[in-house]
Amino acid sequence: MTGRVGVGWHDDVVGDTLAIKSAGGRWLLTATVLGSSLAMLDATVVNVALPDIGADLGTGVAGLQWTVNSYTLTLASFILLGGALGDRWGRRRVFLVGVVWFAVASLLCGFAPNIETLVAARALQGVGGALLTPGSLALISASIDESDRGAAIGAWSGLGGVAAAVGPLLGGWLVGAVSWRAVFLINVPVAAAIVWIAVRHVPESRDPDAPRSFDVPGIVLAAAALAFGTYGLIASEPVPAVTGLLLLVAFVVQERRSPHPLVPLVLFAERVFAAANLVTLAVYAALGGTFFLLVLELQVVAGYSPLAAGAASLPITVLMLVLSSYAGAVATRIGPRLPMTVGPLLSAAGLLLLLRIGPDTSYWRDVLPGVVVFGLGLSMLVAPLTTAVLGAAPRTQAGIASGINNAVARTAQLLAVAALPALVGIRGDDYADPGVFDRGFTTAMLICAGLLVAGGLVAAALVRKVPHQYPVPVERNAHCGVSQPASHPR
Repeated sequence: MTGRVGVGWHDDVVGDTLAIKSAGGRWLLTATVLGSSLAMLDATVVNVALPDIGADLGTGVAGLQWTVNSYTLTLASFILLGGALGDRWGRRRVFLVGVVWFAVASLLCGFAPNIETLVAARALQGVGGALLTPGSLALISASIDESDRGAAIGAWSGLGGVAAAVGPLLGGWLVGAVSWRAVFLINVPVAAAIVWIAVRHVPESRDPDAPRSFDVPGIVLAAAALAFGTYGLIASEPVPAVTGLLLLVAFVVQERRSPHPLVPLVLFAERVFAAANLVTLAVYAALGGTFFLLVLELQVVAGYSPLAAGAASLPITVLMLVLSSYAGAVATRIGPRLPMTVGPLLSAAGLLLLLRIGPDTSYWRDVLPGVVVFGLGLSMLVAPLTTAVLGAAPRTQAGIASGINNAVARTAQLLAVAALPALVGIRGDDYADPGVFDRGFTTAMLICAGLLVAGGLVAAALVRKVPHQYPVPVERNAHCGVSQPASHPR
């Protein structure tokens, strides 16, 4: 998630607001773009390094799953808390704590001697990401002058999209030219630059109306439910999985009773909001499984280098960067139902085209057509999905509605990466066996395509007229939404 979550509507900005063309405005934009890019890229770029990590640290597919999921687990568990802490204690302060935390965890990742240390350090990275991510866009919203805010958010979105496009290429080059460890160590100088800029040039802001207490039991129950559920799926053990499900039920009960719930369940009484989150759950589960397995398929089966595997999905990011704002504008005019129905179906067709990947794969013949069709479907879907989520919530709750939707997306990816490999017969060292992995990849893409079709059918059946007809500035949320839907800035 790259937005502000659970915030109030009257900001107490320390000092004057900044014009985007002022030196202070440019420094603030630089710090927030770099900060959000740190967390966003580590959610995706690490996939390119997975084969090298597995070979160097001597781990099986479960270790690779935990390398991805330990980060997503803590990020999904604490990101709503990160937004709330920033509103109460100061967004710049929490943002800086998150950046430093992320840098230290990245150092631990880069020097990890074994898979256990790497997984633990990745979990710490996720906590840092949860602290810095909500503050990124919230600092712009709070500190940039209102007349320039739209332009600032647009610039933040565009530059974030560029980072998303360049990230896999940079990651692939670092893995091939240096080591998989460089993917993590490069975060440290970037974090140092962010800290220097933020301390010198970014004003503090907070929300004077933020609740004075936090839903601590809800936070603990949510994190425990995800942890047990993820462990149960990766290890194929029913007891932890059932425990996670029971903890999820306990979390729902806690949210119904809490005076300051982490997730206000009343929002789900609105059918469109509930339906949009069901679509998010299905679609982002498919995305999580696809991006985890696709880079492995390209390297293990098709023989691609890390750089080539990272570059293979570049058209998806470019298409989303170019087309998402247009799709959002169309959804504002005609409603989100049609693009939310057609987009997932088109993406499912793209995954079926990717079944052509094999030992003698031609990128232009076997990879590019599927990637392009898949990207076109996502471009049609993501901005209208944001429109539906924000339009279905009262304006005063748009921030928390966006935060919930982003948490749903991350949880879906977490569970998909945990469950899919074992479900399709990829276990232990099978990820290094081209024949076994290729068969599992084929089954996995069929499952992911089915999830996308299910998401489209849910949208067709349940997403009708959006109830709250206030303007949703979709053009300001045009950044790539591969790892999460676009977020409302306030």
